[in-house]
Amino acid sequence: MNDAAPAPASPRRARVRAPELIGKGGWINTGGKDLTLADFRGRVLILDFWTFCCVNCLHVLDELRELEEKHRDTVVIIGVHSPKFVHEAEHQAVVDAVERYEVHHPVLDDPELATWKQYAVRAWPTLVVIDPEGYVVAQHAGEGHAHALEALVAELEAEHEAKGTLRRGDGPYVAPEPVATDLRFPGKALRLPSGNLLVTDTTRHQLVELAADGETVVRRTGTGERGFSDSPARFSEPQGLALLPDGTVIVADTVNHALRTYDPADGSVGTVAGTGRQWMQGQPTSGPARDVALSSPWDVAWFADRLWIAMAGVHQLWTYDPATATVGAAAGTTNEGLVDGPAAEAWFAQPSGLAATGDRLWVADSETSAVRWVERDGDRFVVRTAVGTGLFDFGHRDGAAAQALLQHPLGVTALPDGSVAVADTYNHALRRFDPATGEVTTLATDLREPSDAVLVDDDIVVVESARHRLTRLRLPEEAVRIEAVAHRTQREATEVAPGTLLLDVVFQAPAGQKLDTRYGPSTRLLVSSTPPGLLAEGAGQGTDLHRELVLADGVTEGVLHVSAMAASCDDDPANEYPACHMHQQDWGVPVRVVAGGAGRLPLVLAGLDG
Repeated sequence: MNDAAPAPASPRRARVRAPELIGKGGWINTGGKDLTLADFRGRVLILDFWTFCCVNCLHVLDELRELEEKHRDTVVIIGVHSPKFVHEAEHQAVVDAVERYEVHHPVLDDPELATWKQYAVRAWPTLVVIDPEGYVVAQHAGEGHAHALEALVAELEAEHEAKGTLRRGDGPYVAPEPVATDLRFPGKALRLPSGNLLVTDTTRHQLVELAADGETVVRRTGTGERGFSDSPARFSEPQGLALLPDGTVIVADTVNHALRTYDPADGSVGTVAGTGRQWMQGQPTSGPARDVALSSPWDVAWFADRLWIAMAGVHQLWTYDPATATVGAAAGTTNEGLVDGPAAEAWFAQPSGLAATGDRLWVADSETSAVRWVERDGDRFVVRTAVGTGLFDFGHRDGAAAQALLQHPLGVTALPDGSVAVADTYNHALRRFDPATGEVTTLATDLREPSDAVLVDDDIVVVESARHRLTRLRLPEEAVRIEAVAHRTQREATEVAPGTLLLDVVFQAPAGQKLDTRYGPSTRLLVSSTPPGLLAEGAGQGTDLHRELVLADGVTEGVLHVSAMAASCDDDPANEYPACHMHQQDWGVPVRVVAGGAGRLPLVLAGLDG
């Protein structure tokens, strides 16, 4: 019998019954058992709508780890995998991703976006909270919501403990059997001056030095446990590698948001950039390297007398200057998309691979399925695109670069003839772009999620990430010819009425917080479209989360690109220095203009849209 007084129901939470969880791909991490919502009755359930290409989704996985551990007897997290790319709809690819990113909770594979549609989700990542009685009580899009979730979970635990509707116990997670391999989802590789190959063994949080044969293990560096320390060396999902002129190796320690050093002579490890915490909007973008936060550095390359960093987490390129021990943003605005021009005005979308030639820095811009480059133009740098058109068009098509298609490439490698090899990851292929002819060809197929490649004499060694190995190929004299396959994102278009469309970004400060207006407006909204002519009025940046858009006459479909940010602080008058929290999300919303369509487009940043 529970004598505690019943906790009052929170008036700000709507009573919306949660739809059932359905997905044609079935369940992962449950020991083969199918689950339903009824299995979670009595527990706080958090649905994490994610897709494994999305770096923001990976950030959320990391944000959830502490919550998952702290409340493991009351909270169940369920990943709902909702694919963007065709490759992500393959069940084995989802199984691989769950292991690769150490997802320690059940995952529903939803290749046809059935549950995504039931919950009216519009963006990756989105978190939906369901109370122990099966009602949806909150929805958060984007990242940065860990503090709000912690407060809500504590509130729900207290409320349902008092009502007698909370059930404690073990969750339904069943760990898969471990597999013995020398490498496990390797990320990037580098040829050392000795001729050995250094590989980032991403899932095992180690560096592995292999002999020149690419198979014999010479040395492992790192304890194998996720962490951030120099001695003993601990990494967290390391990716890119680069050799500095002095022989030092720089490691992009991705989930630690840091740059580490590796000395090939003795295997020692150091840290040269990053604080170990993720950069968020409003924080410094330049300064002493150890004092400035980074965000998911994915690759590194030496170019133009400095180290360039593919800062996948904020869609930018940064640089690190070893001589002054400083870092700074060099290209990109943090807006996600494909826009060329002066480096400071360009848009990227999760740059994940870098390779330098004498006059160009090549970039694998993964979310736009593009190959791009940075070059000098007088006293400034500019960004240009070789292959790729935007966030929603991808496939496998050879030929003229303007028509060629890739699918989420993660690596680029400069070849001796001036061309570039592309690790076309989700096409399981090695592609080639030749600037001299403007042509794209296919060098090899039947690879498994290639993520990088390195030249070794007359061969090219490919990191086959999902086969857990390096594969040596002879560069072919003639390319393979592939029948063209083109795709667009699977999401259904939202039907909107012609004329005026009210864009409404829904944001409700989490319980115990309020909008931070001490230094001016605490919200930001940026709107653009593809094609640009879709919008007659309403594009651009402002501080109001509500905006009237005017759709142009004669344009019947396109994509609205919306980027929203809101800052909230703990609402405690007694605290002179309250903790503040940043909430941010980018949406790409396919729309179709039809008579009778919707006149309002609601996008939930935090809260519930009524």
